[in-house]
Amino acid sequence: MTTHFDDLETRSADERRAAQETAFLQQVTHAMSAENSCLVADGPVTSLDDITKLPVLRKSQLVAWQKENPPFGGMAISNMAHVFQSPGPIYEPGGVSHDWWRMGRFLHALGIGTGDIVQNCFGYHLTPAGMIFESGARAVGAAVLPAGTGQTELQAQAAHDIGITAYAGTPDYLKLILEKADEMGLPLKITRAAVGGGALFPSLRAWYADRGITCRQCYATADLGNIAYESEAEEGMILDEGVIVEIVTPGTGDPVPEGEVGEVVVTTLNPDYPLIRFATGDLSAMMPGQSPCGRTNARIKGWMGRADQTTKIKGMFVRPEQVAALVAKHAEIDRARVVASRDGEMDVMTVRIETAAQDSAAFEPSIVETLKLKGRVELVPPGALPRDGLVIEDARNYD
Repeated sequence: MTTHFDDLETRSADERRAAQETAFLQQVTHAMSAENSCLVADGPVTSLDDITKLPVLRKSQLVAWQKENPPFGGMAISNMAHVFQSPGPIYEPGGVSHDWWRMGRFLHALGIGTGDIVQNCFGYHLTPAGMIFESGARAVGAAVLPAGTGQTELQAQAAHDIGITAYAGTPDYLKLILEKADEMGLPLKITRAAVGGGALFPSLRAWYADRGITCRQCYATADLGNIAYESEAEEGMILDEGVIVEIVTPGTGDPVPEGEVGEVVVTTLNPDYPLIRFATGDLSAMMPGQSPCGRTNARIKGWMGRADQTTKIKGMFVRPEQVAALVAKHAEIDRARVVASRDGEMDVMTVRIETAAQDSAAFEPSIVETLKLKGRVELVPPGALPRDGLVIEDARNYD
């Protein structure tokens, strides 16, 4: 296997900027040419320096556009093979051209390629996560078991029977598969784990390493595909070659100085779906210098929290408006607070409900309906929850 996925990874900063500028200007022209385009610039856009003349696009705006002009809000979509739905709801197109979401670069950096069989435990139901990683596996010549989520005993059996060599999924689910395989007396051959959809805690990475599994993470979203990824250096996350990433002051779109924490704003150079200055809601910071692995693109420190209270638990986003919807469903609920914590290496969601009611089970169906996850329910008396403005509290330690 070659060291790098392609020559783009080692080009000079000047070469990269020139190529990005050309692609960026083409994207802007393409996006504005759509019949119902909502993209309006604050002045002429003639170079990459003019990117801040374009508005930051937030998910709430995209949802509004899509409701007004379904399904994609009047954007210039082409070569569409799939339509996906993410929470919001937000509808995303998907293509089947070579490595449409650019995940192959990450898998190659992890050492996955021809001869590997990847157990893909990302979901194939409505959301694009499963297809994103399957497309990447095809790009590097690996075969795929489209496992999806759940049915851990069957997953362990399949991994043993097929001879799975690599895993793709959320960081903690592989641990469940491995422990179930141990319980069933099934030796597995997994040596690589490509994870995303949640934080990879150092203790969990070390747990996998003790079992001979190299585990690295990428930073990707349903809307944008791969944004950044870890290499063998494991020093920050290297930006993908198909995106332009800015770190801005949350709520303003103004770039912050290098090294300062801000919101990740991404422009994708995929002409099939020209998202320009798309606000992820995630916090990160640019790192100085280049990666020791030889890839020359800029690096970010990785996921450092949310610009709002939205929190990812078990690979799913939980948003303040979902908590509000839970409270609205029950007149007996005064307030609610979601707490994200850890039990060993697993995410745990606890829903603390301020109420005079005594039966916690009565709220469980509504929690699954509104938050899309099962969780522990803790009833507290009226007035017990802090009045600190938080409806979602992330109590996990990321050190």
